[in-house]
Amino acid sequence: MTLSGRRILLVISGGIAAYKSLELIRRLKDKGAAVSCVLTKGGAQFVTPLAVSALSGEPVHDDLFSLTDDNGMGHIQLSRTADLVVVAPASADLMAKMAAGLADDLASTLLLASDKPILVAPTMNLFMWQHPATQANIATLRSRGVRQVGPGAGDLACGEVGDGRMAEVPEIIAAIEAIFSPAAGPLKGRRAIVTSGPTHEPIDPVRFIANRSSGKQGHAIAAALAALGAEVTLISGPVVIPDPAGVRVVKIETARQMLDAAQAALPADIAVCAAAVADWHVANPATEKRKKQAGAPPPSIELSPNPDILATLSAPGPQRPALVVGFAAETEKLIEHATAKLERKGCDLILANDVSPAIGTFGGDDNAVHLISKTGVEPWPRQGKDAVARSLAAHIAGLLETKDKA
Repeated sequence: MTLSGRRILLVISGGIAAYKSLELIRRLKDKGAAVSCVLTKGGAQFVTPLAVSALSGEPVHDDLFSLTDDNGMGHIQLSRTADLVVVAPASADLMAKMAAGLADDLASTLLLASDKPILVAPTMNLFMWQHPATQANIATLRSRGVRQVGPGAGDLACGEVGDGRMAEVPEIIAAIEAIFSPAAGPLKGRRAIVTSGPTHEPIDPVRFIANRSSGKQGHAIAAALAALGAEVTLISGPVVIPDPAGVRVVKIETARQMLDAAQAALPADIAVCAAAVADWHVANPATEKRKKQAGAPPPSIELSPNPDILATLSAPGPQRPALVVGFAAETEKLIEHATAKLERKGCDLILANDVSPAIGTFGGDDNAVHLISKTGVEPWPRQGKDAVARSLAAHIAGLLETKDKA
């Protein structure tokens, strides 16, 4: 009865995944929660008010202007009495309304009026999910503190395959429990360092050496570790995505600054080096903008190697984290190069991913990784970066638990 005494307001919007909301209601009740439900017009195309009411044991709310709900102000009461608002499924349309602050029906109005935590479980067609408008909307919601679970990858109702499946009920339940007791997860009491994004190595005050890393994978890993109860320090290079909630964020630009920040965050139990760190920096960056001169050859740039952050954190010593994870971003001979990197760096795990331009990993929302350890290679299916992060966080928790028992 982990949710005993909690009141959940469940908003069911339009989508074939609405059938999962019936199982979600039942599981929430099994956990001891009281569940009130709001059914949108779209949601009512897939599940009936009778089925929702029978499982929740409470009347279903679907009319903004119903005079039977507190003199027409039922949306205010609904948004105030709940401990958490869960939108599952969360359609593209409803998330767009949430991002824009629209309020033209009961669901969108109570979401705008709510002062409680909100969790969304998106579901839609692959291309709807990948559309820049949807990605901008979900980024806006995350920046405002809205939590997100899923979507996952797999077969979609439309017949296509990819991201867009609503998270499964146990995953949604775990996300709800984490909101109410974030420190009760399997990584409670653990400290984690995550590096993320690119580094910028200055050439002069306006130019720099960089790479195409978006930081999406590293930021997702930081959020996933925090969701399991870890105290996370995220060391982020220059990115344009929002900071994940519930983690300490240290902003840096150069590789040397990233190493300094990582060492300052020690001691830690976990270090995940997901950043795409520049291999070199300019030995003598100009203090003024370099000018192009007609007929003159381009200026030469002398490069010096950057510090090896992964190898430094992996080196034996009293402050070495119990588990150090690196990434190997390769364009050829993926497994061969990643396995050699594991041995060379001295870390415990390497996540190898193909970053060839045709794959779309850098800057994209999906990733296909191979988990490489001293015991072998484990290929993971191509999936959203959030799903990769959750899988890695769960794997880390399992390894640390095994270490504790040894």
